[in-house]
Amino acid sequence: MPHQLPNLLFDFGGVIINIDYQRTLAAMGRLHRHGSTIEFTQAAQAELFDQMETGRLTPAQFRDGLRATYELEATDEELDAAWNAMLLDVPAERLALIAELRAKGHQTALLSNTNQIHIDQINQVLRAQYGFEHGIADCLDRVFYSQHVGLRKPGEEIFRHALREMNWKAEETLFIEDSFQHIETAQRLGLHTLFLAPPLTLSDALPAALSALSNRQPSAAPPLS
Repeated sequence: MPHQLPNLLFDFGGVIINIDYQRTLAAMGRLHRHGSTIEFTQAAQAELFDQMETGRLTPAQFRDGLRATYELEATDEELDAAWNAMLLDVPAERLALIAELRAKGHQTALLSNTNQIHIDQINQVLRAQYGFEHGIADCLDRVFYSQHVGLRKPGEEIFRHALREMNWKAEETLFIEDSFQHIETAQRLGLHTLFLAPPLTLSDALPAALSALSNRQPSAAPPLS
């Protein structure tokens, strides 16, 4: 690892914002007459969600797709509430840590599989709670949403896109993520990685990982690879 400060590439859900997929699965189940729910988990999801996360569906088309595919009987507002149920809080200490690292000279970016309904909801919460005019984009140098890029993790091209746009080298970048299939892609491309497997949190694990990189002692931080 070069002696310069590593670039920091953050995932969003499960890293900066707390997330609980089961809340959305349960909420969608309540909109089905027999309690069936959607095919959406951290590890895998149906094509409908891939299309929404890469901007190939509008929110209206996505809602209609949910109704048709999963036989959901719900208004737009009910579907949005169920879809957003997975989004929890953004702890202040995580934002403070990112601000501290930027002040020290680390370049930062977000690389997130997400969609317009979630983006709007999260940004609304961040405006209300922290006064961020542009949501999480106010906290980082750049934000790369799959919705806008038209690509999603774990595909390699969205990583390459972010590195090109930031003018970063893979070997000078630390990727922080809670989904192992995305970690595997980053490792193939030569990025350093920090896998935030529960119960690890950003505030707990990132300082130790950065210390390990600066000391060239990866074994000192087991989640780092």
